[in-house]
Amino acid sequence: MRFPGRRKHKHYFPVDKKDPLTKKLTTDVELKHPYVVGMDQTIVDIEAHVPESLLAEFKLTKGLSQLVPSEIAEALYQYIDANNLIVDQHAGGTIGNTMHNYSVLADDRSVLYGVMSQNIKVGNYAYQYLCNTSSKVDLQHLQPVDGAIGRAFTLITEDGERTFAIDSGKMNRLTPDFIDEELIKNSCAFVISAYFTRCSGEDTLDKAALKAIEYANKHKVPVVLTLGTRFMIDEKPQWWRDFIKQHVQVLAMNEEEAEALVGHSDPLLAAEAALDLADLVLCTAGPLGLYMAGFTDETFKRDTRYPLLPGSIPEFNRYEYSRPLLKSLCSNPIKIYSHIAPYMGGPDKIKNTNGAGDGALAAVLHDIASNAYHSTNVPESSKHTVPAITYSSLSQMCKYANRVSFEVLSQSSPRLSKGLPEREDSLEQAYWH
Repeated sequence: MRFPGRRKHKHYFPVDKKDPLTKKLTTDVELKHPYVVGMDQTIVDIEAHVPESLLAEFKLTKGLSQLVPSEIAEALYQYIDANNLIVDQHAGGTIGNTMHNYSVLADDRSVLYGVMSQNIKVGNYAYQYLCNTSSKVDLQHLQPVDGAIGRAFTLITEDGERTFAIDSGKMNRLTPDFIDEELIKNSCAFVISAYFTRCSGEDTLDKAALKAIEYANKHKVPVVLTLGTRFMIDEKPQWWRDFIKQHVQVLAMNEEEAEALVGHSDPLLAAEAALDLADLVLCTAGPLGLYMAGFTDETFKRDTRYPLLPGSIPEFNRYEYSRPLLKSLCSNPIKIYSHIAPYMGGPDKIKNTNGAGDGALAAVLHDIASNAYHSTNVPESSKHTVPAITYSSLSQMCKYANRVSFEVLSQSSPRLSKGLPEREDSLEQAYWH
């Protein structure tokens, strides 16, 4: 388990117990490593440069995003593959991206629930999904299916116009009986996206997700929900509010999804309103940076060392140095908030906006897992006199999530290829303090 962020602190990783004189380990202690579990619709993004005649041949409307039947998608894939038109194939999916990024950041295990084609051909889309996922992500819990996983085609014609064709394949066929209660019980977080509700016909992903959430709630494992798109929330906002309040402890969203959920366009007010539904809230706000909101107990509140910020909630960052707790664990709960502007003003050139929120959430998950790691291996540490859900303060998590988002925005893929650099000459040490 790597340390979350880069700063000097009396609490550190790895956790060693050394003789103060010899500086050698006095006992052979095997450290226990927590893990997070995610559930996703396994999908591969396939990019191809195609002649315009191909769109007409497959009856695709140029410039639009459209659903296509699996048999059409398979014929399309075979055609562009046989004619060497494919430019790139890479793993996608909100939770798949998040689990991958978490494992890269933490250098530790995560578990992904979903489906995978039973018969995989070297080089095809299913093979590419496996190849583009960190080896630290445990894929043993992908349920085999007879057929294709999800495929999202980006077809680029000679004039540069992009046409999108999406085939869900068997990506929604994960069954409830495949969910292992012990796996969920022993995890430190269960992560899901709102897309699990997009099921129809023979799809069973929604039932599998509800079964996993039931196990997580039963064993008091934090449920982390990331909202997929505002259009999904717009369809039934009250249903989502009720669902989150009943089942979810950590909520991640962008400003548009937040507005659809709670009716506030101001991300700070949206985060405050979301605290009526969940215990910890992450709200990314594009060029405005990101906000976090949570609860702490009056006994454990810590004043910030930064200037107090104006806003729709005056001096909202006053207690941002506090570590967030579940509201149910607070004798006298108070709301805490933090905000950070884009790291270094944002990248000089943004290569990819897809996945920045997933990267931020991966950083928050890393902090939650780090707290579980440290409390399990060093339970007597003064760090754990506070029953916090995270290792770091709200302010530190904002910085870490912000830094990871920058890294994703600076590259072409939503998935990190490496962890954050050990030394950053462009980043003053004071950033992490």
